[in-house]
Amino acid sequence: MVPQCQVEVLYFAKSAKITGIRSETISVPQEIKALQLWNEIETQHSGLTDVRNQVIFAVPQEYVKLGDQLLLLQSGDEIAIIPPTPPPPVSGG
Repeated sequence: MVPQCQVEVLYFAKSAKITGIRSETISVPQEIKALQLWNEIETQHSGLTDVRNQVIFAVPQEYVKLGDQLLLLQSGDEIAIIPPTPPPPVSGG
């Protein structure tokens, strides 16, 4: 059985608006695939389904797309949920 760890989930922009919080601590397996981690978070905040195909994780400060990547987490790690940002305006010059 894979040991559990406590990680801090940080919500930004639209994800913070959907969840109504900026951060929370959750317990997850130390070895977990990115998509499984997302599913754990989404279970607690079903409104995040709306941004599922748009978000990127920053797992200990490295960008990770939702998929089969195996994450090796430690207690205290920060998981940032980063929704898409609009593209910068194009200058007309």
